[in-house]
Amino acid sequence: MLLIYNIGVQLYLCAIYAASLFNKKAKLWLKGRDNIIYQKFEKSIWFHFASLGEFEQGRPLLEYVRNIHPGEKIVVTFFSPSGYEIRKNTPLADAVYYLPIDTDANSRKFIDAIQPAMAIFTKYEYWYHYFNELHKNDIPLYVISGIFRPGQVFFKWYGGLHRKMLGFVSHFFVQDAASKELLQTVGISNVTVSGDTRFDRVWANAEHPKDLQLIPEFKSNHKIFIAGSTWPDDEALVATLVKDYADWKFIFAPHEIGEEKINKLISQLPLNSVVRYSQIEGNPISIHNYQTLIIDNIGMLSSLYQYAEIAYIGGGFGVGIHNTLEAAAFGMPVIFGPNYDRFKEAKDLVAIKGGFSITTEPELKATVAYLTEDITQYDETCKKVKAYVQENTGATKTIVEFINL
Repeated sequence: MLLIYNIGVQLYLCAIYAASLFNKKAKLWLKGRDNIIYQKFEKSIWFHFASLGEFEQGRPLLEYVRNIHPGEKIVVTFFSPSGYEIRKNTPLADAVYYLPIDTDANSRKFIDAIQPAMAIFTKYEYWYHYFNELHKNDIPLYVISGIFRPGQVFFKWYGGLHRKMLGFVSHFFVQDAASKELLQTVGISNVTVSGDTRFDRVWANAEHPKDLQLIPEFKSNHKIFIAGSTWPDDEALVATLVKDYADWKFIFAPHEIGEEKINKLISQLPLNSVVRYSQIEGNPISIHNYQTLIIDNIGMLSSLYQYAEIAYIGGGFGVGIHNTLEAAAFGMPVIFGPNYDRFKEAKDLVAIKGGFSITTEPELKATVAYLTEDITQYDETCKKVKAYVQENTGATKTIVEFINL
């Protein structure tokens, strides 16, 4: 099985090389791993994140270590360019790298350079050679905010190698009891149900959000509907609301902000009603006269939610929705597409009628009407959503106390 795994890793690398001929992210993925010179440490704490979302998820623990143990060297690795390129200069780490592709030689070289006292992986990403090398060197490995489902390879008849990887983990901190029970079916008992550290992150952000000076001027006593991390399918649906709700303001924060995609979005909106953030930043134009604002940069979304009344979260017509908790932490209902089954928090929000899944334009319009026509009902929904987020904080404290950081 290890031979098949190694071949699979090499085939993946070949696919990335092929994709790099026309895909910017694939090109960055390769370039970031080319001729890396690792800084040598006598001892470090290693945090690994798949991408930007997992970085934000694990950030409460990362910040705790940096603040409580300022003398500790911290190494952060990313698998994806969308994490590395945005957080490569984070002051929370002493070194930030792309994770070298998972081979025996790479794992030995990397771990020998950074000399981790412990490794902390957030949510997922299970790499055989890295886990094995940590295990061979008696270096504690922790998985935080883990979540497991029956369909994962660990629980299949052919998943022996992946089950072996689970055995290399010193302790799992999982989001729910179902994950703990599932791990126990394959003999893994070193598990604590801690919850999801994302709740700590989004709650802290909602308690002390960054002030965005231009947004109150844009809002100008109107209510705001914000569409965050959207893809074209999401944008086509939300754009149909703009004419129907002329007394509302709309903010789109697309997941991808290339010119072609932004222009396509603008073409679906009423003429002369749209302004881009790059047009108003530093320019004295009357932004309150516009109905729709398009955020054509990265990094503002988590703070934008504070100004909105309803949020639509994108990704639900693709592989899965993006972060619903950032919006929910501000106490507002969230709407998203149909692909949310892999996200516990989205299912929880649907269960308490604070989250709403839609698949068609009529469903979207009916949901917005439901939320806007009865102010008492809306207020009760907001209270339930905010209480749900607050009640689920505390995962970071559980992890810190267990590891004795």
